[in-house]
Amino acid sequence: MSILAKPKKYLLASAVAITLIPAIPTAQAANWLMLQGTEEPNAAPVAQVWGFIQAQYEADTSTPCPAGTAQCTSGYVPPKLIGPNLTSQSSFNISRARVGVRGQNFPLDSKVNYFFLAEFGNNGFTSKLGSATKLTDASITLNHIPGARIRAGLFKTPGSEESLQAIHVFDWVNFSEVTNQMMLERFPNRVHATANNVPYNPALTSTSQLDGFDRPVAGFRDVGIQVFDAFHFGTWEHSYALMIGNGNGTDFTDIDNHKDGYAYLSTEKIFGGEGPKREGVKFFVWAQTGKRKYDATGDGVYETYDRKRSGLGVKYVGHPFKFGAEYMKGTGMIFNGPDKPTWALTNAGISNPNAPDNGLNASANGWYVDAGWNIPSTKLELDLRYDLYHRLDGSTYQLDWKTWTVGMQYHFNPKTRLTFNFATHDINAPNQPAAGVTTTTPNNNLVGIDNRYSLQLTTIF
Repeated sequence: MSILAKPKKYLLASAVAITLIPAIPTAQAANWLMLQGTEEPNAAPVAQVWGFIQAQYEADTSTPCPAGTAQCTSGYVPPKLIGPNLTSQSSFNISRARVGVRGQNFPLDSKVNYFFLAEFGNNGFTSKLGSATKLTDASITLNHIPGARIRAGLFKTPGSEESLQAIHVFDWVNFSEVTNQMMLERFPNRVHATANNVPYNPALTSTSQLDGFDRPVAGFRDVGIQVFDAFHFGTWEHSYALMIGNGNGTDFTDIDNHKDGYAYLSTEKIFGGEGPKREGVKFFVWAQTGKRKYDATGDGVYETYDRKRSGLGVKYVGHPFKFGAEYMKGTGMIFNGPDKPTWALTNAGISNPNAPDNGLNASANGWYVDAGWNIPSTKLELDLRYDLYHRLDGSTYQLDWKTWTVGMQYHFNPKTRLTFNFATHDINAPNQPAAGVTTTTPNNNLVGIDNRYSLQLTTIF
């Protein structure tokens, strides 16, 4: 039985089992539920303006697909181009520029908190809107019921560690592939199925032909209501969150009669510190379930498809060492690329939701493991991550993504850092002929995918 079948049973069992694990001598982890959803009683300001800016440069060294194949003629598939616009292999960008206000109703009522945040950068939130501004968070938290805080509005959903944590303290420039492709939801266009776009050469055109989706990414967010809290037992902290949302990302209203459900449990051994720098080791497990409407067959009738996600992991980040690992799985609405508004990997899957290359009813899974070392008596940190993602798992069109990322961070001060990443990819369709064997094998598109260099400057205010 999967975790999705009985999420509450598995969450409770995992939490009980985790508390029996012996303590690790030193570590550090953060409780993102509490940090993002609550304020310190009688101490937080009525209105605290805050935000961050991330300016970056990325370059990809991939080469065009080999000429003479049916699927790719001297073109560049999305993994060879720089997002979110996918028009070049190198680009400077303001990837994020967010400004927000948070606080509480003190002195009227310190138990009422709020959180507001807007995005002005160029990313998946804004690139589809023709505007550089998008509201990403707007929530109210009521802390009146002991053990059951209530948060309502638009905010991050309980889920994977990479998605739930604050992005401005994220150790990497880009997410792992399983998080980027399976958890960072892209929504169907509000039209029926459309044909796929073929890879193209950005040197020959100034307009991207690959950005087929016309709606912003969900950004790991939803509009809804959440009950959550954290409980302390000696040096242990146990947290939970249960949420119901529209299942429509940052759009304020629902587009069908279905609601998404979210469940999260974590337990952490605390050794000291507070906030994002708190020392401890955290174990967590989570599940999400919902439905999506989409006219896959192009007949004007919208069908309903299941979307399920789940995972578990551990976070250990201390001084001088840190460590994290997480496994995730998903069923339904498996994203196959920014030029695939039909979710189908090939034209054969269009208008056929059950085709082996169509992600509407497919499965996927993956995991990552990362580690870091803050070099003593310096401002330098070295990081290493490996992630594996099985897309369309078990089908004839399964794609395996294997990525090594080497990172380096230089902390000018606690609020400003420079991050360098070097990522190398190995992507293949293991159940299809090798590249060059036939003119239609998906592996032809994957020839030439190479290394990516990323440099990002972050400052928090």
